[in-house]
Amino acid sequence: MTSSGPEIKNIVLVHGAFADGSGWRGVYDELTSRGYRVTIVQNPLTSLEDDVAATTRVLDLQDGPAVLVGHSWGGTVITEAGVHPKVAGLVYVSALAPDAGETTAQQYDGFGPTPEFVIDIGEDGYGFINRDKFKAGFAADTSDADAAFLRDTQVPINMSVFSTPVQNAAWRDKPSWAVIATDDKAFDQAMLQHMAKRIGAEITEVAASHAVYATQPGTVADVIATAARNAAANG
Repeated sequence: MTSSGPEIKNIVLVHGAFADGSGWRGVYDELTSRGYRVTIVQNPLTSLEDDVAATTRVLDLQDGPAVLVGHSWGGTVITEAGVHPKVAGLVYVSALAPDAGETTAQQYDGFGPTPEFVIDIGEDGYGFINRDKFKAGFAADTSDADAAFLRDTQVPINMSVFSTPVQNAAWRDKPSWAVIATDDKAFDQAMLQHMAKRIGAEITEVAASHAVYATQPGTVADVIATAARNAAANG
């Protein structure tokens, strides 16, 4: 990277289930202070198609190549949306990474349960993380006040999205990086390692909860910056 800044300056951040884009604020601040142009997608969490469409709209607005970043369910979204021609690299932040033709739910097959991550599903098929389990399951390394705010601003997800197969796997054609939170209670650690290794991602581990995108913004931003430099070189 030269003193004039990274060749790829555009970063698009995609949040996961039960959250909205505001959780990326720390990463946003880190990256914009380093000269990147950052845009945050607001997923409706109503269907895979809707979330991919929301991400595609943001990618269409980029003025050049971009690094596309997804947290958790956002990994499935970037796997599909990442075939966009402006996407030069992918960053998976404790994120799901299905292959073409696979569902998100299939990624859990053969891996251990996550008893602290409890989803309550309503009659309409939308799920929230259980209020009493929220901090332990989602954000154990936050303060009680921050965990309560995340809990009380949850965005429910249409649980049917997990049984929707992806049509494309952008990681097959584009370089990938992965941040794995080693204290993540939403996924079995073996599952996170398996997904990241299967896609050939360069892996960075960090001691953090599933809310790693909010609690370790510096580390996450460092990986994204590495992706921006290397994706530019590869491209």
